[in-house]
Amino acid sequence: MNRLLLLVLMVFPIMVSAFPQADYEKEFVTAKGKKLDIDLKTGGGIAIAGWDKEAVSVRGLREGRDGDEAVLEMEETSSGVALRSHYAGSRHNRSGGINLEIKVPRRYDVHLETMGGAVSIENVEGRMDGRTMGGSLDLSGLKGNLDLLTMGGAVTLKNSDVDGSVKTMGGEVLMEDVTGDVKPSSMGGNVRQKNITRRSGEVRGSEVNISTMGGDINVDDAPLGAALSTMGGAIHVRSAAKFVKAKTMGGKVLLDAVDGWMDASTMGGDVEATMTGDPSQGNRSVSLTSMAGDITLSVPAGLSMDFDIELAYTKGHEGKYTIASDFPLSQEVSPEWDRHNGSPRKIIHGSGSVAGGKNRVTIRTVNGNVAIRRI
Repeated sequence: MNRLLLLVLMVFPIMVSAFPQADYEKEFVTAKGKKLDIDLKTGGGIAIAGWDKEAVSVRGLREGRDGDEAVLEMEETSSGVALRSHYAGSRHNRSGGINLEIKVPRRYDVHLETMGGAVSIENVEGRMDGRTMGGSLDLSGLKGNLDLLTMGGAVTLKNSDVDGSVKTMGGEVLMEDVTGDVKPSSMGGNVRQKNITRRSGEVRGSEVNISTMGGDINVDDAPLGAALSTMGGAIHVRSAAKFVKAKTMGGKVLLDAVDGWMDASTMGGDVEATMTGDPSQGNRSVSLTSMAGDITLSVPAGLSMDFDIELAYTKGHEGKYTIASDFPLSQEVSPEWDRHNGSPRKIIHGSGSVAGGKNRVTIRTVNGNVAIRRI
């Protein structure tokens, strides 16, 4: 018995340390549909979760070197609950803040501003907007409208039914198992989407629209089309309908299956594009450009096409690059070296018309092979 008591006394301090006492703790009785307003001038992480009670529970823990100087003010307002933090005194250049663990009714609006810290929101329905000056955004189980920004950190949005936008100035964006029209953007990271269902019939955000200043773009499915742009990274679309417009300043473009028109360009990389679907339906024009890479286009056998192909090769690369086609093409090589675009170059021009020439197929590359395949 004494040994058991001794063991309990030894374990108890460990249990207490695992759940540190909060510096601030309060619960407000509220009504669903109201708003949580957060402004952390000290910075600090924010974790918000929806629950079944009509109450807002707040637990705040000071952290960091100067955390003991951080002050949290909590009050009930006519619109909901407001939380504000600041530092006591007038000293500058302090480090530390207040981390918040908050529970809100499942239907509740959220506005947040923090000078730095990760933000997580789960199982909440309403309008959620605001920003953190540095930290990740981890979003799951949400319903409603989003307008959230981090100045530096990854963004994850999963298992949600939402519209709006999520942005990071420097980090990766991952959207997975999401229904709605959400525009993701990153100034310096990969943007990936998996199992995204858009709202059919709506014009705003009906297509996948992704722009990043530096990183890969991966799209699993874009049933209403995709407009994609990155300043430096690869672009990969596994399946799309209506159209794909893809532009990268440096990287490969891979379009696995597009049931519609295609416009893809890269300043440095290969382009591989495959058209699927009924070749007699809709706009089926193609424009593929690479400033330094191979281009491969695969199209249905019955597609009506008018070809305009230019393969430029620089001096010293004679005979290394070719235009190969499963469709009839006439080819001719420019007689003189063109010296107006940097290194002297000649151009192999390919042209031809198939099945009436309805859809324009334009291909441009420098020092790369061109292949056109019938599928």
